[in-house]
Amino acid sequence: MSNDRTISTATESDIETVSVLKDFLALIKIGIVNSNMITAFTGLFLAFQFSGKNFLQHIDLLIYALGGSGLIIAGSAALNNLIDRDIDPIMSRTKSRPTVTGRFKASTVWAIAFTFIIAGEALLFAASPAAGLWGLAGIFSYVVLYSMWSKRRHVSNTIVGSISGAIPPLIGWAAVEPALGAGAWALFLIMFIWQPPHFYALAMRRTEEYRAANIPMLPVVKGFARTKKSMLVWVLLLFPLPFLLTELGISFIVLATVLNIGWLYLALKGFKAKDDLKWASAMFIYSLNYMTILFVAMIIFSIFI
Repeated sequence: MSNDRTISTATESDIETVSVLKDFLALIKIGIVNSNMITAFTGLFLAFQFSGKNFLQHIDLLIYALGGSGLIIAGSAALNNLIDRDIDPIMSRTKSRPTVTGRFKASTVWAIAFTFIIAGEALLFAASPAAGLWGLAGIFSYVVLYSMWSKRRHVSNTIVGSISGAIPPLIGWAAVEPALGAGAWALFLIMFIWQPPHFYALAMRRTEEYRAANIPMLPVVKGFARTKKSMLVWVLLLFPLPFLLTELGISFIVLATVLNIGWLYLALKGFKAKDDLKWASAMFIYSLNYMTILFVAMIIFSIFI
């Protein structure tokens, strides 16, 4: 009987540990951390390739840049959850966040967020002062400009939020080459322009939830027809950007252009779509694949230049 109780207690403890870990990962928005780490690593890796520096001789920069980036993104995400804890219960996508359920108290979230941000900035400044400063710019643009200022006030909130999402590749690049080159700004522009059609697609799928939470997302304020036109414009703006990375070769430019054509074709189909939500889901999925394929391709093609 005692063995059964011991096993039961151990099982309950394991379940509780898994639950806490799951809530912690939700608090720091691990999906956003992972996707931004891909772009930060791409910026760092391309800076090594374009500058001719030996990647293996500067592993410390890799650790500082990626570790620092991951920590400040996680800390900023935790602050965003704290700021939004009054509206998150309204949306099905966010109502189970630990700041809503009470799993993490506000004081605990503050402690986690600032510990992560301070530690992350220390690592970024160890990589280079420029990387540390770009890290601060990313934190400010996400927490202050987006979360605290524009998200609940302006229909341009998605565009404002795109600034912070485009900074990780600059951080990675600045860790290696503090004087950012044209390649770094090309990555910034790609990420900045990629985000509006990506998030507008998500907003279309969650329009009623955003309306209930009084968040002025473009589909809520302007409607689906206007949102489709805006998404089309942003996709078109992606077309010239691969030509800013001619160092990666013609094969990369061809691949990027093919991806752009595919996204343009899908965007145009939206004007004749019978099911707007199904089309928005397809746009959202395509955007995720687009970003992953494009940035992985940058790394691969840079190895062979």
